[in-house]
Amino acid sequence: MRLVTFEDPARQSRIGAATNDGRIVDLHSACALYLRDVESESAFYRLADALVPPNMRALFRGGDTSLEAARKAFDFALQHDDGATGARGEAISYPANEVRLRAPIIPKKFFHTAGNFREHHEEATKAGFSHPVLPWIVFFQNVDAIIGHEEPVIYPEHLTQELDYELELAVVLKRGGKHFTPEEAKDYIGGYVIFNDITARDIQRREMKSGVFSFCKGIDTFCPLGPWVVTVDEVPDPHNLAMELRVNGESRQLSHSSKMSVKIPEILSHYSPMGYSAGDVVSTGTVSGVAAFSGDPKAWYLKVGDVMECEIEKIGILRNHVISWEEAYGRKPAALATQETSR
Repeated sequence: MRLVTFEDPARQSRIGAATNDGRIVDLHSACALYLRDVESESAFYRLADALVPPNMRALFRGGDTSLEAARKAFDFALQHDDGATGARGEAISYPANEVRLRAPIIPKKFFHTAGNFREHHEEATKAGFSHPVLPWIVFFQNVDAIIGHEEPVIYPEHLTQELDYELELAVVLKRGGKHFTPEEAKDYIGGYVIFNDITARDIQRREMKSGVFSFCKGIDTFCPLGPWVVTVDEVPDPHNLAMELRVNGESRQLSHSSKMSVKIPEILSHYSPMGYSAGDVVSTGTVSGVAAFSGDPKAWYLKVGDVMECEIEKIGILRNHVISWEEAYGRKPAALATQETSR
């Protein structure tokens, strides 16, 4: 399944699954209908609330039981006409143009992995980056910076002039746990999602003088995630996926998930002493081709109006465009306004 979080026409937040023809099935409503019509459950809505709650993190907290219930509901909905309604007369599916996709999940914790692709370390070294980019660099993302498919990245021109992109494959966990082995890691994986690790490189260079960085990647809207979470049955081998990031249709990052230095089970096991919650997200590192380490960084850094497309085989395309601070907020940043007044 391709699991989504969406706003229905009444602007209520729901969870669903995307069909091959572009419709969005409301999994909670479909589950209630399935329980009534197939399982003959009398308390079908109350049971649906427990099995397939209308919140993605809560769904993953239900582990395999909830994911299997969601699968049954989705398959049941596919057997009905587009106009089928739920037990209370509500829609159980919508055309894509009637809903708005949001970030598929807002995790409790978002674990970053840096330096996992050797090629990214090598391009950083050639570019004279201040610190080696090697595996087992881990830090946490600001989950309030997460945005979804087709939502804008806001360019804070008063903070940075070097806005960069980083295509990454990320893992969503279906159960919590601590201190588990790489061999046990597969039991924790619920699905995969595309992540674009937007980075202010000039801020990052200043931060890395102390050997750490966080602000440069955690600014509002710097965490595009989506367009959906693809369940593990749809991705037999996450280490055999083509990866590409395009800016305005031009290929910038082109690589393959097989090039990871450390594989996903080792990553999940290595971080497990910190403790996972169901629905947590773990990134696996970016590939070569970022603007900062190119032959002409100024030409490749993101600009207002740019459109980024992050594509990973078997998962999909995450698309976001860059807008100005003024377009987002209807005013100039206070710092810039003050500078202009003083001239």
